[in-house]
Amino acid sequence: MPVSVPAPRSKRYHAYRLVFRHLGIPPGTMRPYALPGAARVHELRWRRRLRRAPVVDFAEHAAAVGVGEIEEPVPCSVCDGRAVQALLRTRRGYHVVRCVACGHLYRNPGVRPERLGDLYAGRYSRFLSGHYAEDRQRRYRLVMDAHAPLFADGGGRRLLDFGCGTGLFLDLAHERGFAGYGVDLSRDSVEKARERPGGAHAYFGSPADVPEIAAGGFDVVTMWSVLAHLATPVEDLTLLRSLLADDGVLLVLTVNANSLLLKANGPRWGGFTPNHLKFYSPATLPLLLRRAGFAAVVMRPMANDLVEAGVAPLSARQERRLRRAVADGNRGNMLRAVAFASPDGPRRWGFEDALAL
Repeated sequence: MPVSVPAPRSKRYHAYRLVFRHLGIPPGTMRPYALPGAARVHELRWRRRLRRAPVVDFAEHAAAVGVGEIEEPVPCSVCDGRAVQALLRTRRGYHVVRCVACGHLYRNPGVRPERLGDLYAGRYSRFLSGHYAEDRQRRYRLVMDAHAPLFADGGGRRLLDFGCGTGLFLDLAHERGFAGYGVDLSRDSVEKARERPGGAHAYFGSPADVPEIAAGGFDVVTMWSVLAHLATPVEDLTLLRSLLADDGVLLVLTVNANSLLLKANGPRWGGFTPNHLKFYSPATLPLLLRRAGFAAVVMRPMANDLVEAGVAPLSARQERRLRRAVADGNRGNMLRAVAFASPDGPRRWGFEDALAL
């Protein structure tokens, strides 16, 4: 399945954007949060979708919609539940179900683990450059700064970026004083990462394939928009937990299955990309982390990047409304979390809002 590269925006798109800004209408990605009453309307519509979604065994659902060459029926990765609700068919063509037992959203049929590489063939490293790179670097800084002092100064601490891509984050980690390592399943992306100042220790393959990484002892492991790509998340996070030092932390950024944008756009939600398999929420991510052996987690709501950076094209009233909507149930489009290997970790770093797992 090819990676989709966004097409250039048309002149009409930019014209409409100027008109909306002149009229004080929020950008499309902010409207579910910033328009009066919009959040409640989208929540009610989403609940109606859930009430109407039929319940079926995951294998029966996969058989009914068809199983592709690289696919297989999969139960819930979070709780192993078999009963699912047939929720929607995305514009990418795959089907998303909801586990009845725990509420986890995921693709069914899913992609067989040995065929995951098929999703990253072709132009993946090109996709990770250009405007995407600029946006990601800003997001990295926003997320790290939101968890200061944990990520303000590396101080020589060892950091593993799991799914390092072309090394964008490894450069920032290098700038902040971390001793960075990276692994990725895209060979051409790793080659590009090694050309960067922070990418000298970027490797192709699994952490278990690289002796320097397999030895463990990392102070920090990061997963930037990687978790949704994993076919076997419990096994993968258990492995990453084993690579951490006793007081190590895992930083996760992933699309949010509790997002108001998802509830507003349904099958057209931007989080339903061709290579995303699992969609976690503030309710289901802690369940996964607990199964993988983590002791505590901090999940701070995250608004739109432009809002977080203080440059959103919103009035003061719209921005307040947006922030309230995001904070109410952690409904931003992205979910950020810091998981701690030790139950004493949150106290050591000054996080009073941690959830024990």
